[in-house]
Amino acid sequence: MIFLRVSDRHNQQSLFNVLGSMYTAVITCGINNSSSAIPYVSMERTVLHRERFSGMYASWAYALAQVTIEFPYIFAQSLAFLCITYPMIGYYWSAYKVFCYFYTFLCTLLYFTYLGMLFVAVTPSIPEAAILESAFYTMFNLFAGFLIPKPKIPNWWIWLYYLTPTSWSLNAMLTSQYGDVKTNILVFGEAKSVEAFIKEYFGYHHNLLPLTFVILALYPILLASLFAFCISKLNFQKR
Repeated sequence: MIFLRVSDRHNQQSLFNVLGSMYTAVITCGINNSSSAIPYVSMERTVLHRERFSGMYASWAYALAQVTIEFPYIFAQSLAFLCITYPMIGYYWSAYKVFCYFYTFLCTLLYFTYLGMLFVAVTPSIPEAAILESAFYTMFNLFAGFLIPKPKIPNWWIWLYYLTPTSWSLNAMLTSQYGDVKTNILVFGEAKSVEAFIKEYFGYHHNLLPLTFVILALYPILLASLFAFCISKLNFQKR
């Protein structure tokens, strides 16, 4: 019920509710995907080392297969999420906005899943991977741009906001839906357009949306590449 008709726009609180639903979806679904990948990848890593020692296949072939096989599942998961939440929330029914919503959530689930796989590749066991992921999830929560909007983050911490992938996910989701809306709403007792409020309060610019989409696509590619490199170079098995 958290998603039901939260897109109704009356004042700044309405947009806070919209971003809150986006934030909840990104963090909850993302962490669930990342945490679910850890035990399976950890178990399969043992098989990888055994088969690689036997000369059956190279590490890059395993990493490529592991990364590729996740895509159809995440694609279907993102499509199901779109079909359920988009009409429930009541977003704008345009092909462009629907695609942006789907694309953003797909990239979000991809980088969370590949991040979980990377945790396994750089740690010797599941408990160590869980400890490492908890530290990352704290940063993903704190610097996502919801608890602390971008303009209110101190200058000496703003670099961490730009490095945090969840900040780009929320940016893309909210900006693609409302960044070009000229309708006036009541913002702290003052009439202001939705576009202006999003730009001033959250620091989201609609004209920078293409750059946001490119950066979102780079995160899964980077994390998948790091996973392939680490899984081939690091071996924590002991004789």
